[in-house]
Amino acid sequence: MTDTTETEKTSVENTGPLEGIRIMDLTRILAGPTCTQLLGDLGADIIKVEKPVDGDDTRSWGPPYLQGKDGQDTRESAYYMASNRNKRSIAVDIANPDGVALIKSMLSKCDAICHNFKVGGLDKYGLGYEDIHAEFPHLVYLHISGFGRTGPYAKRAGYDMLAQGVGGIMSLTGPVDGDPHKVGVGIADVMCGMYATSALLAALRHRDRTGQGQLIDLALLDSQIAWLINEGVNYLTWGKEPVRRANAHSNIVPYDVFPTADGYVILAIGNNGQYVKFCDFAGKPEMATDERFLSNDLRVRNRDAITPLLRQMTVMKTTDEWVNGLAPLGVPSAPVNTVPQAFSDPQVQHREMAIDMNHPAAKDGLCHLIGNPINLSETPVSYRRPPPMVGEHTDEVLREMLNMDDEKLEKLRTDGVVG
Repeated sequence: MTDTTETEKTSVENTGPLEGIRIMDLTRILAGPTCTQLLGDLGADIIKVEKPVDGDDTRSWGPPYLQGKDGQDTRESAYYMASNRNKRSIAVDIANPDGVALIKSMLSKCDAICHNFKVGGLDKYGLGYEDIHAEFPHLVYLHISGFGRTGPYAKRAGYDMLAQGVGGIMSLTGPVDGDPHKVGVGIADVMCGMYATSALLAALRHRDRTGQGQLIDLALLDSQIAWLINEGVNYLTWGKEPVRRANAHSNIVPYDVFPTADGYVILAIGNNGQYVKFCDFAGKPEMATDERFLSNDLRVRNRDAITPLLRQMTVMKTTDEWVNGLAPLGVPSAPVNTVPQAFSDPQVQHREMAIDMNHPAAKDGLCHLIGNPINLSETPVSYRRPPPMVGEHTDEVLREMLNMDDEKLEKLRTDGVVG
């Protein structure tokens, strides 16, 4: 993990390429916050709007929670902290007309507004696309929903597992003869957040050229269908329903998890040269000249014949023997790490994928987060702000953006407009 000195240095310096971009962020849960955290890491000023007192739904999605200075759980769940750094939280009640007016008064100084309310959910407050675009035509308006703004499912609430189910990925995940499985993390949400980031940056590029904002209509289901990738196109090309293959690949053999003398090894052999080297290292050169297995095409067609033979071979060595022996030969292989093993892996540690950030509520003064995988040579990402507490920056933001004094802030708080 990054040491405290490094964290303190990076927490005050914005080195990202999006410095000067400001996003009004009304998203919650995972897809939207994933998008805005990435934009924040890249330097954008993210103003996270939360419901007073309760805040983002995921604040209560625990345990685990960040441990406070008294040794007790805080309200900062690990789930919430996973996608909310580099943001400033303001607690504003958008069900209150004065709260809506407050949001709108800040939008003239923003470049985009993002939300993932149900379709039509913000229209009744005057924060729907038509109203916002008419008043602020320069704004990029990102709306993430479960099923999109149009179509027969448009009004339905959407969650990650629903998108995985409707979008087909669960039919391809899990044991061959077992129940369908979702992916172990909210991957439909996360991938939707990635698509949202790309879309928003493209829309900002257009805005910078023309001065014109636009609507981005992005659905969990659409993005889930998009990342079916080869399995989806296999079906569209052949018309054959893809089948569940557990850890095996539909188009490459061997590309699977195999037993070893002390655990498991992943073999990801993508070409014939790698396959020949693997067979030689395994002490089975005849497997490379077997007419059934001469090419990947033949190995795919004869997977039922080659797979049991490979499993008999891999149990003859330990996982380390396979990985350490095959790596110098350029044959792709890897262990199957647990999450603790993944974070202790020397390559993961070298790439600084686990970071510490100062946090005012934490028992030891730190929260522990996953780093950003983007490495930019001239404008690197920076970790400036830990995931904020509900309304932590309300006064700061309103003073900065609207020049509010203590009297106005106190009245807003008394009236229940802000928390």
